[in-house]
Order: sequence, then C-alpha cells, then structure tokens
Amino acid sequence: MSFVELRNISKTYGKNRVLDRVSLTINEGEFITLLGPSGCGKSTLLRAVAGLNDIDEGGSILVGGRDITQLPPKKRNVGMVFQSYALFPNMTVYDNIAFGLKMDGLSKAEIRPLVEEMLGIIDLKGKEKRYPNQLSGGQQQRVALARSLVKRPTVLLLDEPLSALDAKIRRSLRNEIRAIQQKLNMTTIFVTHDQEEALTVSDRIFVMNHGIVEQVGSPNEIYTSPASEYVARFIGNYNVWSREQLEGLPLRGLPDQGDMFAVRPEAIRIERPDVEPSGDEIAADGTISMVSILGNVLRFEVLVSGLPVTVDVLSGQSIEHLPSGTAVRLLIPRKEWKSVQKSS
Repeated sequence: MSFVELRNISKTYGKNRVLDRVSLTINEGEFITLLGPSGCGKSTLLRAVAGLNDIDEGGSILVGGRDITQLPPKKRNVGMVFQSYALFPNMTVYDNIAFGLKMDGLSKAEIRPLVEEMLGIIDLKGKEKRYPNQLSGGQQQRVALARSLVKRPTVLLLDEPLSALDAKIRRSLRNEIRAIQQKLNMTTIFVTHDQEEALTVSDRIFVMNHGIVEQVGSPNEIYTSPASEYVARFIGNYNVWSREQLEGLPLRGLPDQGDMFAVRPEAIRIERPDVEPSGDEIAADGTISMVSILGNVLRFEVLVSGLPVTVDVLSGQSIEHLPSGTAVRLLIPRKEWKSVQKSS
C-alpha cells in the first residue's frame, strides 16, 4: 500500500508550467529519487511536499492516508535537508541538532537521549561541543541530516544535499545517508541531477523532464531499459540513433522494429576489421577518432560513415593500444538494441 501519494500536481508561474499533472506513489520505507537536469521541476515538486511551494488547484498530497495539501509546513511532519547546510554558526553541534526539539517545547531531559542517539547514528560522538566552522563539509551535512531526523518525520526530503561537496566526500556520504535511511526505515525523497548518485542509492528512480515524469523504475530498469530518447541520453551515455540515420550506413542488419534505438557504450565490442560477427551481432566498420581515459574505463569515439559511436572498454585490454585513425569493426549484440520513444 502506498504511503505517499502525489495526485495531479501542477505548478504554474505566469505562463511557465513547471509541473504538469505529476502523479506518483511511494511505499513506506522506500528511498526514491527525483532525477533530472536543472529546470525539470524536481525541486519544485519536493518543495510542494514540504509545503514551501503551493500547487495549482486540483492537485493533492497525501502522507499515510492524511491529506496535507493545505497544511502549513510545520504541521506536515516532514523533514527537509537543503543543499546549503543552514546550520546556526553560533550553536554547537549538539544545540543545532536539538534546536527543533527545543522549539517543540521538549525538556532538556527529553532532548538529551534523542540528540545522543543521533550523534551515534551520524558518527559524531565526541564532537557535540564543536561549532560548524570546526567541521568538514561532510560533517556539517551530517549535522543538518541529524537535525531533521531527530524529530522523526514521517517523510525525509533531501534537496541535492551533496552538491556542495567534493566527489570523494559525496560518494562516502551518499552511502552513509542510504545506510541511515535503511536503519531507520525512513520514507525518503531524494532530489539530484547526478545519474551515478541516483543509480547508487535509490529503490526506484523517477526521471523528470520539463515538468513530467518520463519513466519510473528500479535503477537497473532505468539503466538497462530506457523508455525514451530523453532517458537514454540522460542515463549512462547511451548511443541514440534514429532508423533514418542508420539506414544510410554500411551496417550488416538492423532490428526489424522501432524508429529510435539506444545502445550502451559498454555493450559494443571493438575488433579488427576482419573479425566476422556471430549470428546474433550487428557489425559496423569505422575509424577511431578519439580515445579518452576515464579512470578504469577507456572511451573510444568511432566514426561510422560520419556517425559518432561511443564505446567504453575496461582498461587493461589489448584494445587500449589502438590510436586515433585506426580502422576497426564494431560488433553490437542484437539484444542490446533498445527501441525507445522519440522525445519532443
């Protein structure tokens, strides 16, 4: 049974329709991600759940069966963590975490065990007397997370909370956030534009584009079976081609169905020009135009009669020594050709 329901959520600013009749359901204890580029409506939708943005008439927001559409933010019992930590610089870690509880009128005796529990969960015991400027960025964000969690909200909202951190800290902290969410069984809505982040932490991903949800699915479903040209281009550096583009190329066979196709770069093999394809592969001859090193992955750009094809290969394979200008044959398994809808 769904725990959070958003029904026909629209939001218009003047003539600009930021959200267009968005509906989605979230199960209790689920970690879902709203994924998309800047301006797609994901943060607007999150702020609508928090009560920080009103919505157009006709939409409704339910949490645990309770309609909270018209309630002010403080009565919704949702916690929100922003991109900026928004910690009080003149308060210690302890006092920052305790602030909301004090505002709710709890006594010191009631507050102490709750804050101490949070300090243990975010691994900052022993640092409760420090001030924000004495903490790293990752530690400050953990304090901001604890300040929301200590009030035990029914839903936790995370608005790109890791975007101000460097890459290494982001990877570590996103795993910590996921572990904390699972430990507390906290229903969580996470907003990000980072595909890797979404694929790593989510139970399900809602890919947004121009105020609508283009596709909903598990990380594996979103990555391996994109439903549209937009999702394929946004997730995983897919090669996306139209049938019209492909029909003019020297390819040995094409899928019978579909007008748009997406192929993952790691699903394509680079071989010598004389290597013959198996019965379940489509072959294309081309020339390497560029080679890029992406950590443990080599990315080849191959031109097939002028059409660029991206191919990813793990470092350490003999193919990595092929320079630009080398003639190659690309072999693509037929099962890897995904038919996708053309995006407007």
